[in-house]
Amino acid sequence: MDINDIKKGKQSAIIAYLSIIGTIIAFYINQEDKKTLFASFHIRQAFGTHIGFYTMGALVSIFDSWIISASFYIFIFLLWIYGLINAISASAKPIPIVGHYFQKWFTFIK
Repeated sequence: MDINDIKKGKQSAIIAYLSIIGTIIAFYINQEDKKTLFASFHIRQAFGTHIGFYTMGALVSIFDSWIISASFYIFIFLLWIYGLINAISASAKPIPIVGHYFQKWFTFIK
């Protein structure tokens, strides 16, 4: 990715991590402007993190254990922070463990 692509897509990349609504807004911002690879990369990462939060949250809620719930929330929070820091620092590193999968699974986000 070149520096102009990163500068142009940085705002959308950061917005994508704010919430699932932020991800949708960032997606449409990226569609209206010339699409940037940097923003698309982070929108896929944020979308995967948010979808993972909701699906895993539904599974974790089956267990009535604060240890499992706390571990889940800490794990998701760390992934979210990692992605947000990468977006702020203009880096395109995938989120650990699942980031590469998000890039493969969510190819419809361009």
